[in-house]
Amino acid sequence: MKLVRTLAAACLVCAGTLASAQDAPRIGFVNTERILRDAVPAKASQQRLEQEFSKRDKELQELAARLKTLGERLERDAAVTPESERARRQREFSDLEKDYQRKQREFREDLNQRRNEEISQVIDKANRVVRQIAEQEKYDLILQEAVYANPRIDITDKVLRALANGKQ
Repeated sequence: MKLVRTLAAACLVCAGTLASAQDAPRIGFVNTERILRDAVPAKASQQRLEQEFSKRDKELQELAARLKTLGERLERDAAVTPESERARRQREFSDLEKDYQRKQREFREDLNQRRNEEISQVIDKANRVVRQIAEQEKYDLILQEAVYANPRIDITDKVLRALANGKQ
């Protein structure tokens, strides 16, 4: 009789454990940093930015080289150049330096704005994919930021595969 009660109690404990395991929410994790670095749309976005800004970047590099050469010549020839010529060259150098700094600032601002637009598009696509995966696989919660996430719940690879296949 005691054995039957013990077995019955054990069965109740097992049934309770199974029932609570079935009721446990299904949780997933997506590593956003990896998505922004490794996803096909993120890589395509990076290439678009490089193509769009490479010409201006090259022009800035050439302007910086001109500025450096002009500055070196100004220093080298300072002792032998007449005062009026030296003042003219100094003004030319200052004007060129201001132009360079303005163009560099504009370049950074434009690049940052475009980068933010591109990142926003990639994140939107990734979020659509995450929602699709969540609905199809019946996830209750998917996190994008965590101090720690067990690799068992990491669905980043699924998201990357879906983005590579154009499912967004």
